[in-house]
This record gives sequence, C-alpha cells and structure tokens, in this order.
Amino acid sequence: MDLAIPSAANLGLFVSATLVLLLVPGPAVLYIFARSVEQGRSAGLVSILGIHTATLVHVVAAAVGLSALLASSALAFSVVKYAGAAYLIWLGLKKLLGPSGIPDVEGGLPTRSPMRIFREGFIVNLLNPKTALFFLAFLPQFVELDRGHVAMQVAFLGILYTAIGVLTDGSYALAAGTAGNWLKRSPVYLKAERWVSGFVYIGLGLTAAFAGNQKK
Repeated sequence: MDLAIPSAANLGLFVSATLVLLLVPGPAVLYIFARSVEQGRSAGLVSILGIHTATLVHVVAAAVGLSALLASSALAFSVVKYAGAAYLIWLGLKKLLGPSGIPDVEGGLPTRSPMRIFREGFIVNLLNPKTALFFLAFLPQFVELDRGHVAMQVAFLGILYTAIGVLTDGSYALAAGTAGNWLKRSPVYLKAERWVSGFVYIGLGLTAAFAGNQKK
C-alpha cells in the first residue's frame, strides 16, 4: 500500500516554501541569537529544541483537527484552505504596514540552566496562538485530498517542517557568535526584514489561493 503523503511535486513546493519562510530571520530567530550570544551556542541549540518540541504538539493538533474537519465536510476543509491563504496575505500586509516586530534584546538575557532554557522555549511556542493558526493556514495548502489520510499527510508535512526548522535555526544559533550582535543593531536588517517577510507571506498566500483553484 502506498504511503498517504503528498506527491513529489507538492513536497518539492512545500520544502521550497518552508525554506523561504524559515530562512527569513524574524523575532524568534533574534531570540535564539540573543540567547546564543549571552550563554553560548549550546544555549541557543537548547532553546531551539524546546521551541520545536512545542511545534510538534501543534502539528499533532493540526493533524487531528484537519482530519476531523474533512470527515465532517470536504467543503469546510476547502474553506479552511482559502481562509488560510487569506490569513497568510494578511500577515504579509500587517508586516509591511505595521511597526517593526523586532524585540529589544540589547539589555541582554539572564543566565538560565539548560533545562530552564528548554522549558521556556517550549512554553513560549506552545502557548503561542499564532503558531497554531499558522499551521492551520500553511499546511492545508499542500494536502491532497484525493490521496486520502489527511491526518497522515498533515503529520508528515509538520514533521518535515519541524526538521527543516531545527536545521535552519541551528545554523543561525551556530552563527550567533559572529553575526548576532550586528543583526540586532543593523538598521539595514531591520528595514529589509519587514519587506522580505511581508512579501514572502503575501506570495505564499497568493500561491495557495491559485493552487487551490487548480486542484478542484
């Protein structure tokens, strides 16, 4: 029996979109930078593990929720897909038109034990409603209903997203000792981060909307 995962073409699109999203530094990456600068690269890596362990909890919730939604109504699932596309576009417009979301980390962070760093990263991401909303908006765009087993597809995509996130965030943590302080103080980065992130979200939203039309 074939594994119920999206097609190779869809997986390639998903990986490309995920890499674009994760390689654009944002507030979470700056937090990892700040922790790494304050306590070393190992502290940054521990914070990443905490953050992405919580990400897996959101993946499970999305898999169960989207599967139940499809079981009740394929139309409702399609509504979620289009609502997700609109949400991504809204995030992009908010990023472009709103104030900078870069946190002030110049004052430094207090020293924490590895277990506390892991716990703080886990709790922050677990209780972040934007993370749950993002998975409900992003992952459904790459689910292929005709392949069945929506929960398995969402879980597979979520685990893949998390694995890529660990790798990209890990790269940022390892580079924090040399580039972290510059990024936190760079006016060029602060301006570029807003525009790049905003257009990335809008582009993904538009792509998801048109992809949804083609799959019907």
